[in-house]
Amino acid sequence: MNEPQVLACIDGSASSEAVCDYAAWASLRLSAPLTLLHVLEPSVGASPADLSGSIGLGSREHLLSELAELDERRARLLREQGKLMLDAATARVRADGVAEPTLRQRRGRLVDTLQELESYIRLLVVGRQGEAGGSAASQVGSQLESVIRTMHRPVLVSTGVFRSPQRVLVAFDNSPSVRKGLDLLLQSPLLAGLAMHLLMVGADTADAREALESARLQLQQAGVTATAEIRAGAEVDSILLACQREQAMDLIVMGAYGHSPIRRFLVGSTTTSMLRHAECPLLLLR
Repeated sequence: MNEPQVLACIDGSASSEAVCDYAAWASLRLSAPLTLLHVLEPSVGASPADLSGSIGLGSREHLLSELAELDERRARLLREQGKLMLDAATARVRADGVAEPTLRQRRGRLVDTLQELESYIRLLVVGRQGEAGGSAASQVGSQLESVIRTMHRPVLVSTGVFRSPQRVLVAFDNSPSVRKGLDLLLQSPLLAGLAMHLLMVGADTADAREALESARLQLQQAGVTATAEIRAGAEVDSILLACQREQAMDLIVMGAYGHSPIRRFLVGSTTTSMLRHAECPLLLLR
């Protein structure tokens, strides 16, 4: 990796196809290289226990040797399975229009691997449901929140099947990080030409309306079709999800810093609720 990449995390879950499609979409929109990453977790190929003290003296060395061979064979099969996943992902993103994706297979913890590669990541694309996440469509992958908490790059969390984004819901609270996020959106081609709706959750005050209208005008002056509204309430996640459904939004954009109700979604129940119940992808700006 020599330049910022769109990095897509591929595993054996049902969400991998959508991850490929959204990653290909982002790569083409950003004119950025696409890397497909498969990480073999250490625990996946490890023995369930150390049996060396439980085997009779006469057969211990023989059985330990067989166990070691089984571990080695299992690890080799998992590597080969991962390569097949990457081959299938390559075929999918090529069908989506990405000619030359880069393939990477690493061994280690996913979070550690992403931290190591972070300086080369322009956008990280992950699925809501990981390989060990079960079959429920709303199941949140066991490592997803750890990845979101750790990364300092934009993270696109895919849900369901791919649908090319046309309408974007932006959670706005007039914080410095969210305003910085708007600046990033205006500088990036990722969402260029898409209609945006700014939603502020809280009291409908003169200051709130002034800040919201200022942000809407900033987008409008940059050539973005933008609308804005304030909705009263304390349950930020429920209000955002209701607005997304009512207006058939294709993507929700949220900031990830600070202490306001919207940006606290990375801690506790609001994170889990947004990740579990969102019917469209989430773009988390760091």
